[in-house]
Amino acid sequence: MPQRLVFVYNADGGRLAGLKDMFHKILSPGTYPCSLCAITYGATSMQPEWREFIRTLPVPVDFLHRDEFIRDYPQWARHPLPAAFAVGADGALMPFIEAPEMDAADLDGLMELVKERL
Repeated sequence: MPQRLVFVYNADGGRLAGLKDMFHKILSPGTYPCSLCAITYGATSMQPEWREFIRTLPVPVDFLHRDEFIRDYPQWARHPLPAAFAVGADGALMPFIEAPEMDAADLDGLMELVKERL
């Protein structure tokens, strides 16, 4: 079992980026590039089912925006996002859920993937 999970949004952090993403998600959901954001967040806050699911997992979960992830893990800068990574005892990242799987999942499907792989 991993020491923790890191979910990485295909969106940059910060207030301005967040506002831009919120409007993009509302006005043109079909072209919004972050399926993780789209299925786990409403217009302004995390979906309650997702929040509760994360809270009950047997490992800690971190969330990073694309710019934060690249800053902290530059060796993974070219990895397709959104994605989730398992963090091993040595601190190394291993892909846990890849971008195509995230893109294909709805919220229930994402939660099932996480449960199956833990």
